[in-house]
Amino acid sequence: MVIKPKIRGFICTNAHPAGCAESVKRQISFVKEQEFAANGPKNVLVIGASTGYGLASRIVSTFGHGANTLGIFFEKEGTERKTGSAGWYNTAAFQQAADEAGIYSKSINGDAFSNEIKAKTIETIKADMGKIDLVVYSLASPRRTDPNTGETYSSTLKPIGNSVTTKNLNTSKRIIDEVSVEAANEDEIANTVKVMGGEDWEMWINALKDADVLSEGFKTTAYTYIGKKLTWPIYGHATIGKAKEDLDRAVTAIRTLTEDLKGEAYVSSLNAVVTQASSAIPIMPLYISALFKVMKEDGTYEGVIQQISALFRENLYGDTPRFDDGGHLFQNYKELEDSVQERVQAVWDSVDTDTIDEMTDYVGYHQEFLHLFGFDYDNVDYDADINPVAEIANVI
Repeated sequence: MVIKPKIRGFICTNAHPAGCAESVKRQISFVKEQEFAANGPKNVLVIGASTGYGLASRIVSTFGHGANTLGIFFEKEGTERKTGSAGWYNTAAFQQAADEAGIYSKSINGDAFSNEIKAKTIETIKADMGKIDLVVYSLASPRRTDPNTGETYSSTLKPIGNSVTTKNLNTSKRIIDEVSVEAANEDEIANTVKVMGGEDWEMWINALKDADVLSEGFKTTAYTYIGKKLTWPIYGHATIGKAKEDLDRAVTAIRTLTEDLKGEAYVSSLNAVVTQASSAIPIMPLYISALFKVMKEDGTYEGVIQQISALFRENLYGDTPRFDDGGHLFQNYKELEDSVQERVQAVWDSVDTDTIDEMTDYVGYHQEFLHLFGFDYDNVDYDADINPVAEIANVI
């Protein structure tokens, strides 16, 4: 099969196995060039391990610290007629690299929100790993079924209080236009918190502790994006922002729950980057394109693997962790510098359709978007016939 990208709106509906393997290979190569603390993790559980920050966390754990990893994800395998999901191909490439390095790695494919997958995870940890000393929670899903009630909740990306009309980069038409988003009602706010908040993270830690598979002094972190004034109307001070605030509630609950283990729980605040989730949020394509322009000019741009590598080195396992005003591990400090935000705002205020390429790095944004699905790597032959079926060793 010759595989070319099929883009619909803000998603790509297919993925390229060789391109995804190239993405993983480059991330592993970067990590191997870094120096990591000797006191790093040894047995790591990554919940949401197949793309973005979760995949990067697994790569850093394995190839930066030599840690055993168990990854949880919900991905689609390819068939002879249809490609699998990017996360499936990412994991296939990661697993092959871990096997070649002789480092334990196993994966569980299923609904991480379910009690079934939690039980299967605990069974695997007991059989293979003993106890976990780092739990990374990096799930991004538009829906969640509560495993105890069976009720399914859907998240929304809406402002709170008043509707918002704002500038927007329409990636389908490649123009600057406006987007209007109506205000969320109370049910939509509550449902978004149920899907994207800290409840499931807390349930995972509860289940792991009850099963006695957390080591003394273990660490756990969930990832968030907070941003500043420009993104607040549809992000920070909106439904998704309320969900992110619920992570702070969960941190307090987890710290209390694991006090006898001297457990450490943190929310880590990370950069705005191109992910499948961020591509769907109004404001973010234009904001990220402007941000890339400014940070690349300054030489401070960091992609997903650079952010997570620095998070592990500087904060999770650093001697002097950095915290923001909300008590989160503060890894996106370069993005939130006033001088950076002021220049991004200036781009935002001035850019129009005719000046997209001049004033922003939309070219870089679009390339990063394609990279998510394994496309647009200069050393991959996209005209070649390739088998869309990729096996993953050690997947349950």
